Amino acid sequence: MTGTADPAPAAGGAAPRALVVTVSNRAAAGVYEDTAGPVLVAGLREAGLDVDGPQVVRDGDPVGAALRAAVAAGYDVVVTTGGTGLNPHDATPEQTAPLLDRQVPGIAEALRATGLAGGVPTAVLSRGLAGMAGRTLVVNVAGSPGACRDAVGLLAAVLPHAVDQRRGGDHPRT
Repeated sequence: MTGTADPAPAAGGAAPRALVVTVSNRAAAGVYEDTAGPVLVAGLREAGLDVDGPQVVRDGDPVGAALRAAVAAGYDVVVTTGGTGLNPHDATPEQTAPLLDRQVPGIAEALRATGLAGGVPTAVLSRGLAGMAGRTLVVNVAGSPGACRDAVGLLAAVLPHAVDQRRGGDHPRT
């Protein structure tokens, strides 16, 4: 990473800290195993992040509580999976939006476009958001393992620069 670290980051140059939150009523109730969150955890670790989770929560208010706790804990990045669709219980974007100080729409748009380009027309139905909540980048990803694999490819390419920028870094000069 280039640039200047912020005054209170993990010790200089430390790997960005990330939390993965899986949003699923059924996985939270133990009806089935979370298969999406572990994809994000493994992929983000492979990309060099220090990752906690997946933390599995029910749809609705527990999502907002998990996000607020992650922001308060100082995570650099929080990636949610699930709760972005059209089901009446899907409320991850509604729980995320009030926390965002600045949206980063390009990430959410790229996630949808990646799914669509990969032959998944329903990717356009994801209502996921991305943005800054204080000093934490929050990204909503659709709740399938495939969407999570696609997301890891995109996030691995942009998170180092995003975290560097968040820490006050500058664009490299040529």
